Amino acid sequence: MARKKKISVSGVDPEYLKKQKAALVRKHRQIIYLNDSEVAAINRYCERFRVNAKASLYREAIMQKVLSELDDNPPTLF
Repeated sequence: MARKKKISVSGVDPEYLKKQKAALVRKHRQIIYLNDSEVAAINRYCERFRVNAKASLYREAIMQKVLSELDDNPPTLF
């Protein structure tokens, strides 16, 4: 039987992966305060849609709003 040649796949540079992972580390803490009705609304949302991690919910909602605002209002030169 003829043997198949082994094809070596070049992997991703480990240093690159370390830099990517380090860039994603969340090290800046932000604290927000909510009133009673805001907390109740978030709790209802989390129960209805079975959200377990509120931090990711806040992060995604804030970043979605920020990025959409930046897309809608690009910086001007003058």
